[in-house]
Amino acid sequence: MPEPVVINFYSTTGEYGCFSNFSRHAVFLKGKRWPTSEHYFQAQKFAGTPHEEGVRACKRPAEAAAMGRDRKLPLRRDWESVKEGVMADALRAKFTQHEELKAILLDTGDAVLVEHTANDAYWGDGGDGSGKNRLGHLLMQLRAELRAESGPRA
Repeated sequence: MPEPVVINFYSTTGEYGCFSNFSRHAVFLKGKRWPTSEHYFQAQKFAGTPHEEGVRACKRPAEAAAMGRDRKLPLRRDWESVKEGVMADALRAKFTQHEELKAILLDTGDAVLVEHTANDAYWGDGGDGSGKNRLGHLLMQLRAELRAESGPRA
């Protein structure tokens, strides 16, 4: 059996940079426009508080990420139990609201998608494959769902 194709992504400037939550693709969720999926994800740590809007107003995704990771701000109590659902919602919005991104994701076939970074062992692979790669897994799950929704290709 051949080795599966692996597609590593992380930087927005890389070949699959659009898979990064920092890619400049706005999403429309909760009745609002969010500059990036990172803005939406980080803001949901403070859903229903003024900090949610503060994250949305950040100019750059790195600023939104920094604000979302600031533990001086009150993190919602259920965050650990809802964060994967929040990420899945953000990804679904991004890849259904931008047809070109949906096409790129579907064109990856059955490749294993890996957020390759030493900076994150939960959403990424930890840089050495020891991480959970949850972002990659959620993208592969979304790819399967989108494929099923679109039916067989002609």
